[in-house]
Amino acid sequence: MIKRIKTNKARIKDQLFKYFAMLCTGLCLLVLALLLIDIISKGIGRINWSFFSNLPSRHFDESGIYTALIGMVSLLFLTVLIAMPIGIMAAIYLQEYGTKNRFARIVEINIANLAGVPSVIYGILGLQIFVRIAGFGNSILAGALTLALLIMPIVIVATREAIKAVPNSLREASFGMGATKWQTTRNVVIPAAWGGILTGVILSVSRAIGETAPLIVVGALVYVPFIPEGPLDQYTTLPIQIFNWTSRPQQGFITNAAAGIIVLLAFTFLLNGIAIWLRNRWNNKVKF
Repeated sequence: MIKRIKTNKARIKDQLFKYFAMLCTGLCLLVLALLLIDIISKGIGRINWSFFSNLPSRHFDESGIYTALIGMVSLLFLTVLIAMPIGIMAAIYLQEYGTKNRFARIVEINIANLAGVPSVIYGILGLQIFVRIAGFGNSILAGALTLALLIMPIVIVATREAIKAVPNSLREASFGMGATKWQTTRNVVIPAAWGGILTGVILSVSRAIGETAPLIVVGALVYVPFIPEGPLDQYTTLPIQIFNWTSRPQQGFITNAAAGIIVLLAFTFLLNGIAIWLRNRWNNKVKF
């Protein structure tokens, strides 16, 4: 009898916790929906071709996101070009070649912790190393290297998890055919884990696309009347342009900021959609 009463109390607590969690989730979604409705209602009417093709201006009705958009795309391209090969190769070494000792466990813990470090810390690090010591100044290369440091732990963790998901039977079959360790890794493990690797890279870029604090620290400009033509040119990005507009007192710039947020959200949703599509496509293609 006592055991049954305890079981009923546990079930009641379980149900109460479930409904409480559902209520919290619903409140969060409601707040998010209200924010999205407010932003879309303010900025959707401002989105047109001139908004994408115009340079920044002191007049809100003539100001556009052309330089910020090109700067953001260039910055992200260079960031992925730096972080992707280094992060993937580091993950392959740690997972496939690294010895499982105390030092390796310390490295793994620190990599996992680095993925949660506030982005402004990476900005301070990039300011000291890339801007001052390396002498890159407030160039797009300094910003890309800083963001590469920011997303590299995420790339490493995602790549390792994708490689872990590859069954050992595939490796053993490759070894049984006489393949070397590198041949097995290159021809069996990486192709089988490639969908998860790409998903991790794209999701890490989704985080980098909205970062403002580290770029401001390393010297990204709030006003740039030209597009960057090389890695050592000055630049601005869409989040910084939005930050600049929100600091203006005129209502027109607030409308521009809302339109810029819509564009930024569209980029983020697009990248997340591509990541989901790649994951599903690869899961259907590769059957373990």
